[in-house]
Amino acid sequence: MADEPLVLGIETSCDETGVGIVRGTTLLADAVASSVDEHARFGGVVPEVASRAHLEAMVPTIDRALKEAGVSAKDLDGIAVTAGPGLAGALLVGVSAAKAYAYALGKPLYGVNHLASHICVDQLEHGALPEPTMALLVSGGHSSLLLSSDITSDVRPMGATIDDAAGEAFDKIARVLNLGFPGGPVIDRYAKEGDPDAIAFPRGLTGPRDPVYDFSFSGLKTAVARWIEARRAAGEEVPVRDVAASFQEAVVDVLTRKAVRACKDEGVDHLMIGGGVAANSRLRALAQERCEAAGIRLRVPRPKLCTDNGAMVAALGAEMVARGRAASSWDLSADSSLPVTDPHVPGHDHDHVHEVSKENLYS
Repeated sequence: MADEPLVLGIETSCDETGVGIVRGTTLLADAVASSVDEHARFGGVVPEVASRAHLEAMVPTIDRALKEAGVSAKDLDGIAVTAGPGLAGALLVGVSAAKAYAYALGKPLYGVNHLASHICVDQLEHGALPEPTMALLVSGGHSSLLLSSDITSDVRPMGATIDDAAGEAFDKIARVLNLGFPGGPVIDRYAKEGDPDAIAFPRGLTGPRDPVYDFSFSGLKTAVARWIEARRAAGEEVPVRDVAASFQEAVVDVLTRKAVRACKDEGVDHLMIGGGVAANSRLRALAQERCEAAGIRLRVPRPKLCTDNGAMVAALGAEMVARGRAASSWDLSADSSLPVTDPHVPGHDHDHVHEVSKENLYS
């Protein structure tokens, strides 16, 4: 193995079939096959549809990533795969594929955590993560504040959503406004032409007795929906751009306020933001403004690396290899509720790689 491990990562936690290849902290390939169009007519992700799409896309996406990276499968130093959290059926497709490739290639297998991968992907853009790092992860399924002193072994939850995640709220409000699915990009686009101060929507869990670092967007979603319904019932036109801007401002205000406070309280001078909603332009702008005011360095990967992708899984896998973490066992299974405190799923008492035939079964 070279000084910098060459690792292929597979991500299938939701509706994106992602395959990435990295050498150390250098991104060589990031191939993605999305099934979002297949879910659009349902207004959200359908697990069975996602699983079938992963099955169809897996081998072609892996082949495309290898070609893009200009490497052979036999040159890989390991295979990493999202073991959880996520949709159970979708995860199983990825885990099964990773096992097959790892066994055929005679390479170590690393089952890693989806949320920890979202943090680790920033290494591909801005270099090694500071230790400790505060991370704000915001997506369709998660809104979390995490403190990591070692991305391969120590990730501590500070706060999380107690109901709707931020991305889920974006999707639901976009549906109420008849803007389509997914909601994040379209609301961001409409909000740029609206007034964020036009409507005073509520900021959830920001009272003096509320949990300091937890998030709640269910009440905001309901308030926005009722405001829209009242306008329509009165026969009045709904100012879509102002609603989008005011709703978006309420979300990013809470996210950035709590993230900066967590950094101050823990004495951490770096904030990393990841997850699909991290692609939101207003979240990036307000986070930058508040971090600069607080003397905190902000790290946000480029938008393509914020959404689900295989590169983030490969990045964490490469870090596992580089730090000598134990490989996963062949009985690795998908865990839809894998806690973030488990950045990866190690093997048992022995290294499973020694049981793999030295002969390369993959041609």
